[in-house]
Amino acid sequence: MAPDGLRPTAPETLDAEPLDAASPGPAAPAPAAPAPAAPAPNVYDAEAIPQAAWAEVERLLRSGDLFRYTAPRDAPVSLLEADFAAEMGMDYALAVSSCSSALFLALKALDLPAGARVVIPAFTFAAVPSAVVHAGCVPVLAEVDRSLRLDIADFTDKLEGAAAVIISHMRGHTSDMDAILAACDARGLPVIEDAAHSLGTTWGGRKIGTLGRIGCFSFQSYKMVNAGEGGMLVTNDPEIAARAVIMSGAYEHNWKKHPGLQNSYLHWQNRLPLYNMRMQNLSAAIVRAQLPEIGRRVAAGRANHDHVAAQLNGSAWMRVPPALPQEERAPDSLQFILEGPWTDEGARRFQEEAKAREVSVQVFGLSQDNARAFWNWQFLGETPDLPKTRDMLMRACDVRLPARLSRAELDFIAAGLIAAAAAVMG
Repeated sequence: MAPDGLRPTAPETLDAEPLDAASPGPAAPAPAAPAPAAPAPNVYDAEAIPQAAWAEVERLLRSGDLFRYTAPRDAPVSLLEADFAAEMGMDYALAVSSCSSALFLALKALDLPAGARVVIPAFTFAAVPSAVVHAGCVPVLAEVDRSLRLDIADFTDKLEGAAAVIISHMRGHTSDMDAILAACDARGLPVIEDAAHSLGTTWGGRKIGTLGRIGCFSFQSYKMVNAGEGGMLVTNDPEIAARAVIMSGAYEHNWKKHPGLQNSYLHWQNRLPLYNMRMQNLSAAIVRAQLPEIGRRVAAGRANHDHVAAQLNGSAWMRVPPALPQEERAPDSLQFILEGPWTDEGARRFQEEAKAREVSVQVFGLSQDNARAFWNWQFLGETPDLPKTRDMLMRACDVRLPARLSRAELDFIAAGLIAAAAAVMG
């Protein structure tokens, strides 16, 4: 919450005292107390954990049974994997410590050679190229334009000499998956979907995260399902599933506690390194209780997003990229582009004006050390020349918009952003 001095207040009103017969004239006006300002929305707290998780969490805490492999069967992590696989309509699901862990294990399970080139969007979180580097591969960054989606022509050019592709559906924006899958299928390239921001999104009626060879999801606090940290890998490929299970940390014979694939597990035991990226039972119990909430959160998040987007699109200075025809989004945040003759200084002032109105917004490329700006990924070495992505990041804005917000809170955010843009641009 910003200091009270920054909060807008209603204008003071003056009420005159009634005239008294002995009075020489009207009494001095007494200002009424200003009406209390509406509180700024808290966009950072997640929803409360459903009551359904509480008894299981208490049972785990009382027993100390937090390790996924202690029980011979039906551990909370195993039950979550079965439920999540069913939710996504996939054969195999593996719960891990984070989406980054899932991406890393996906690359290792593909058995790519050292130094293999992996094409990724240039607009993504730093953890994605980090997972590629951690897996001994080389990230190749493809342009993302002001639609917040892959530039398909540049992406196709970058496939030359590549061994795999990671498609980040960054902030829930789906690139043209029909074109991407066709280009990769023609070259025999496996596609990994980074669906960290897209649980509940569909493309042509199919669930995002199930279109490629492997899908990876996040349960970090700001995602659709919140466990603080956590991730999931899904696939229909039994050999990929078996390799990922072993490398996730199914040491000795703990792979026997995973369903099916016993011959494959036996084949890979002791032949693959163990990276110990397992999920623990407390996280699984918390995630599992939220799976029935996904549909409601998706519907509320989409309605909230579209309500604010309609207002911002009424401004001459802002544009929310529309969904593609095949895309049904599941947003928990909102992104828009500053349109018109904005300068970098003007965009910085816009952030400040919004903050003065108690609305938090960041311009990706102007937020210091932002982990989504590719020029801050110094661990990759020389910064690539990506003019379209750079142009987009210097004017693309990001606002938290959790599904739990009320209509009044959404209007507060929209009004603050519109007023901030007007204050800068006139």
